Amino acid sequence: MVVQTQSISLTTRGNADIQDITSHVSAAIAKSGLTNGIVTIFCPSSTSALTTVEFESGCVRDLRRLFDEILPADREYAHNARWGDGNGHSHARAALLGASLTVPFANGNLTLGTWQQIIHVDFDTRPRNRGLVVQIIGE
Repeated sequence: MVVQTQSISLTTRGNADIQDITSHVSAAIAKSGLTNGIVTIFCPSSTSALTTVEFESGCVRDLRRLFDEILPADREYAHNARWGDGNGHSHARAALLGASLTVPFANGNLTLGTWQQIIHVDFDTRPRNRGLVVQIIGE
């Protein structure tokens, strides 16, 4: 088995900015030269997260609305009281989704479902430059 580590750079708008990163992950696999294995994407951030979804406008709107309903920005958060930065909801939302995602690949292709894409969600309250770690293990 071979292990390779690469990165993906993103510029986000914050406030639940959702970006389809599937093509970036596919490109990393192609660059690795590996055919079969797993790829793990990790966001070293406590206010952004990764998951899969059908990346279309209705689903994206539904996902944003869901987070607004579950963890509204205007709720009282102990984090905001301590730090005064107003992004307590961002941390809680990111924790719900998680900081990493692992997807198998076979014959050089991600094994995602037909309507499934890998997304990065930036919950912070302002635009950010994000660097994702992509670790590929395979042969």
